[in-house]
Order: sequence, then structure tokens, then C-alpha cells
Amino acid sequence: MRCDGVAAPARIRFRPVQGAIGIHHIGIAVSDLEAAAERWSLLLGTIVDHGQDSEELGTRALAIRTPQGPMVELVAPFHADTPVGRFIAKRGEGMHHVAYEVGDIHAEVARLVAEGVEMVDEHPRAGLFGLQVAFIHPDAAQGVLLELVQPGGTH
Repeated sequence: MRCDGVAAPARIRFRPVQGAIGIHHIGIAVSDLEAAAERWSLLLGTIVDHGQDSEELGTRALAIRTPQGPMVELVAPFHADTPVGRFIAKRGEGMHHVAYEVGDIHAEVARLVAEGVEMVDEHPRAGLFGLQVAFIHPDAAQGVLLELVQPGGTH
């Protein structure tokens, strides 16, 4: 109970990701990758850093950035029957996920699973741009899809 008589919010029962280094990128779901890249360039002066198509994931992605800012990952589906395609159909274009870089993705995912955190990926997998990734389900984070990433290919 707080001093003003209002019940204090429940404490988070999970320990935080100990190896979190910081925000790696923000993922934005878009329908038209080139139009989105042009719009971000017009609005914020972003430049395309690199891109990648993934048949396996059913996506095309561009990593864009400002000279001083973090990376923004624009992600477009190849077709509607992909995770990003279904996301756009259900929610429209916009914020898709927030990615945090971690020092040891295998240890962090194992710890989260052991703590009972609802995961999309219970084991890290290959993601875009040479990253190992694992997603935390939005139900575990107030509706926000969180991605853990670790640079460095396959482990």
C-alpha cells in the first residue's frame, strides 16, 4: 500500500534480463519498403545502412539510421501469409518490436524459460543481418513484442 492509500502495483516476479546491453533496434512493419524508407528519410534524414531479403522469414528488411541515432528496421512481408503480413492485416503498419542486445542470448533465453516467461522462441534462432534472435511474447510485456538479439551468427 502506498502512503496515499492506493494499492501499490504488483511487483514483477521475473528477474530482469541481466545481460541486456541496450536497445539494438526498433522494428517497424511496413507494406511498401521503398516508400517507407523514403518517408523516414524525408522526416528524419535517415539513410539506408543495409538490407536483406529472407525467403525463410518471408520478409524484406532495410536497416536505416540517423548519424547519431539507433537503428530502425523497416520490415515488409513478401505476402500476407507471413508473421509480418498477418501483423499488418490485424494491426496495420507501425511499431512491430523493440530489440535489446544481450551478451549471451542462450543463457538469457534459458533463464526466461525457466522463470516461466511466455516466449515466442524457446531457443535462439538465426535472424536477419547475422543476428541470433529470440522473441518474448507480447503477453509477457504489456502487449509489446520484445526481441533479444546477439550479433555473431550461429551458436
